Amino acid sequence: MTEKVAVALLFGGRSSEHSISCATAAGVLAAIDREKYDVIPVGITPEGAFTLQPDDATRFALNADDLPRVEDNGTRVRWPEVAGSRELTVTRPDGSTQSLGEVDIVFPILHGPWGEDGTIQGMLELVGLPYVGSGVLASALGMDKHFTKTVLRQAGIPVAPWTTVTAFEWRAAPDDVRSAATQLGLPAFVKPARAGSSVGVSKVKDWSELDAAIETAFAEDDRILIESSVAGREVEIAVLGGRPGEPARASVAGEIVVSGRDFYDFAAKYLDAPGIDLVCPADLTEAELAQMRDLGVRAFDAIGGEGLSRVDFFLTADGFVVNEINTMPGFTPISMFPRCWQESGLSYPDLIDELIQVALARA
Repeated sequence: MTEKVAVALLFGGRSSEHSISCATAAGVLAAIDREKYDVIPVGITPEGAFTLQPDDATRFALNADDLPRVEDNGTRVRWPEVAGSRELTVTRPDGSTQSLGEVDIVFPILHGPWGEDGTIQGMLELVGLPYVGSGVLASALGMDKHFTKTVLRQAGIPVAPWTTVTAFEWRAAPDDVRSAATQLGLPAFVKPARAGSSVGVSKVKDWSELDAAIETAFAEDDRILIESSVAGREVEIAVLGGRPGEPARASVAGEIVVSGRDFYDFAAKYLDAPGIDLVCPADLTEAELAQMRDLGVRAFDAIGGEGLSRVDFFLTADGFVVNEINTMPGFTPISMFPRCWQESGLSYPDLIDELIQVALARA
């Protein structure tokens, strides 16, 4: 009998997307092939403690009335103290310590700062543990909308016009910020540079709303973007990195149809708020899908992506414009990333398996 692969599933975290990470963990725990994988669920509390959590998908299922979270149960998971060791240990509340065995791969399904932004990836690099997904640089680039746009524009990939504002600039010269924003026209979007799931995002339809939108974004980050609104269909595509020597590949596309909301906000994404329809596969011509796939892979390669990413576009009258790239996209069974691959012939359990196997091959 083949020995099972030990996977440390890392979820939760300190960001405002903590509950979404827990919901992603629920999906993976329920679907991962238990004939091939042993799972060690490591939950990070909102305060940053690494804890050993129950291997129970129902514990972390998304509930709009009671969002899931990692509770501090008093356990503390310890990472290897020296590179070369892959053994995890856990200290119990009574002070006793036991081995959790050696880990073959870490699956860090963390969203937002202190997880998706290269910080966890750097820690895993330091202790010598292989992991699923992009490395330090690509994770940091994908998390930061300003630098994503800068890199993509340099690679010749169309992005929406924007201006970036620091908290210092806003406090020191608010009129200059307002003047720069007006050059972008209405409506405009104000976003934290480093946040996801539309947390802290506002649509400004009148300049009287700008100051409040800026303050909302600064509550999430000390650097924000003000972007021109792009008129077009909102379409997304899922990208999977290849094994060493193989190219990345892209799925069919999905579309977000906004009918009764200003934009695809947090409530619509995760709390089943009305006014949004997710259509997959999107109604595109063969030429449009081919171009979208090409741009998605080019964006993935431009930031040095590995493992997986979801690339979000606007399809305008003049062609595709990249909105952003997510190096650890929402990964619940109904999220757009796995749904796009399901429509491309790769089931949710098989997608999890593919991500782990690609990471093991890279390691």
